[in-house]
Amino acid sequence: MKPLNCITRTFSASLAITTLLFAGGYSAVAQNNGAQYQVVPVTVSQVGGDATVGGTVIPFKEVTLTAQIPGRVTFMAGIEGYRAADGEILIRIGDDEIQARRRAASAQIYQAESALRNSQMQYSRELYSPRTNSLTNIPGMGLPSMFDQFFTRGFSNSMGQSDSGFERQADLYAQGAGISQAQSALMQAQANLEALDARLRDANAVAPFDGVVVQKMVEVGDTVQPGMPLIKYAFTDYLRIVAYVPVRLASGLSVGMIVPARIDAAGGEVEARVAQVFPVADPVRHTVKVKFDLPNDTVGGPGMYVEVTVPDNSVPTRSQAAIPAEALVWRGSLPSVFVLQGGKPILKLVRVGYPTSDGRVAVMSGLSGGEQVILNPPANLVSGE
Repeated sequence: MKPLNCITRTFSASLAITTLLFAGGYSAVAQNNGAQYQVVPVTVSQVGGDATVGGTVIPFKEVTLTAQIPGRVTFMAGIEGYRAADGEILIRIGDDEIQARRRAASAQIYQAESALRNSQMQYSRELYSPRTNSLTNIPGMGLPSMFDQFFTRGFSNSMGQSDSGFERQADLYAQGAGISQAQSALMQAQANLEALDARLRDANAVAPFDGVVVQKMVEVGDTVQPGMPLIKYAFTDYLRIVAYVPVRLASGLSVGMIVPARIDAAGGEVEARVAQVFPVADPVRHTVKVKFDLPNDTVGGPGMYVEVTVPDNSVPTRSQAAIPAEALVWRGSLPSVFVLQGGKPILKLVRVGYPTSDGRVAVMSGLSGGEQVILNPPANLVSGE
């Protein structure tokens, strides 16, 4: 850091402090008995009430692929962590039985097409060569046949025993009905083939989007039944947090709000954006499900524990002290700082909180604000000397 202004002060016990003004506060160099220390004041800021709720890192979207047909697993694309592209086959189930049924359905289509062509031919024959012109199936030849057509048929129509016109219309209708039945049989065979093709497509579990295999439930050789889960597949390029927030805290959240969150793998605090606040609370736990979007470069993965700090409007505003991380001294498991009092370094135990937005560390107790703490104190520094 570069100093902007320099002020010299004189203290008792030959203590000279030069104060340097920085963008984040005041820094000074203190000299005591030949030793020089860099000191900074403890800053105090007013913060509102907040609460920390636990959550879990989840993928942006996740699906569970299940078996649609019974059979044996014959192929798997990869193990957990395998990255697949949209449309790639992840699992294949044996389809020998369906293939046999499909061949039978194809034969039914050929048979139905043949029956349709025959029906059309019979209709054409009836249209151009009506059977009503013959009294028997094997009509006479030569003049006897002509007498049958002109005299016998005419006398039968005139006496009301028959109506050749109506008979011809009935024959045409019967042949037309045969065509309709053949067409229906062909359509039914084609529908059966399409259904089997759909079943064949169900034999392959296909990736619905670019993503990663996060869990597999079966292995090659396992026998599965319809509805049995096969694999969990997720889009993990973007991560989210799901947390169950108490009702009194959920009222202070809105979509688009930025809140701090801590993930162990991230190594510090990250900013999370409220993505969705569910409209219905859990009637048993009295919590509201809330989803938060994480930054694209967040370190971590699905399933990790995360803590989200949400505003608590029921807690009044309080003062919060903060110091640079370089002022902390870890002796044992207790954090402490050296504070200049009366020109001498005094060791004080403190209880620290989360890092603040300006890079400092919040101090929950042990400092009141305004004290001068020593940065990077020497390892041999003794309190009171």
